Amino acid sequence: MGQRAAIYARVSTSDQSCERQVDELTAFAERGGYEVVDTFKETASGTKSNRTERNKIIKLAQARKIDAILVSELSRWGRSTQDLLESLDQLAGWKVSVVAMSGMTFELGTPHGRMMATMLAGIAQFERDLLSERVKSGLAAARARGKKLGRQPGQRPKSDKLAPKVIQAVGEGRSYRWIAHDLGISKNTVTDIMKRHRQSS
Repeated sequence: MGQRAAIYARVSTSDQSCERQVDELTAFAERGGYEVVDTFKETASGTKSNRTERNKIIKLAQARKIDAILVSELSRWGRSTQDLLESLDQLAGWKVSVVAMSGMTFELGTPHGRMMATMLAGIAQFERDLLSERVKSGLAAARARGKKLGRQPGQRPKSDKLAPKVIQAVGEGRSYRWIAHDLGISKNTVTDIMKRHRQSS
């Protein structure tokens, strides 16, 4: 009997079908001598964190009921390079490998798998650095255009509306706690209103 495997097929939108992936992976499993334990089909964006069917496969792997996960390509399994690396590492602890239809096996317990993990870790770090750089660049460009960052007046409709009452009550010597209770807001909100008032005056 061959290795026990779960087939995982994913499409990103409801107008697409998993059937082609399933047919190709079933044929691939037969050629490779895999014993298909179950087939899981999912419609979810590549970046979606909560994938029900993928989670079911991970539970099967944890229970040692499968030896391999068959996918048409790695992007069907991983949400990102970092997620792929973390899930491969997790699966390796249960001695479960991810096998792409190209025949490439990702198993961190082998020298080849460890080499791939090192490469993936480098790519993941590169992706994080790029994202950080884009965020910093975007913030700098926004500041250069004179855009104020953070929440602006009007984005705090309740506290902005109550600000005059808070300021008046403080001027009358009322405590922040009394004002918060009287106006039905938190003490922190009162503090924030007064802080903004002092900064603007």
